[in-house]
Amino acid sequence: MTTSGEPLGDLDAQLLELVAFDARGLVTAVVQDARSSDVLMVAHMDREALARTITSGRSWFFSRSRNELWCKGETSGDRQYVREVRVDCDGDAVLLLVDQHGDGACHTKEWSCFFRVLAKGPGVPAAGPEPEGEAT
Repeated sequence: MTTSGEPLGDLDAQLLELVAFDARGLVTAVVQDARSSDVLMVAHMDREALARTITSGRSWFFSRSRNELWCKGETSGDRQYVREVRVDCDGDAVLLLVDQHGDGACHTKEWSCFFRVLAKGPGVPAAGPEPEGEAT
């Protein structure tokens, strides 16, 4: 398995300018598995982390507690290879679609950082066609 990613192509420079970094120079980054659509983790990026993610094809973040950049998987081996970076409608969050390698995204070795269920409810299905794979 390769440890380096591939640079991302087709960069939309105008859209990149719309990323709204907060007063600390950070933007929220949601990381989602490209195949399963599982939300794997939420972290923060500064401009350099976002630039490194785009140029390296690996996910880079800014640690608020350590006040430093970090590349996901350099310590744990549980690397993320980025397929796509998206920006939300307000520009105040980015979404990374990744191929997760290793045991998982969480430092606890869980696949996702969102493995604990706080509460459940029945929900109310939205009107319209049923999602694929669901029986009525």
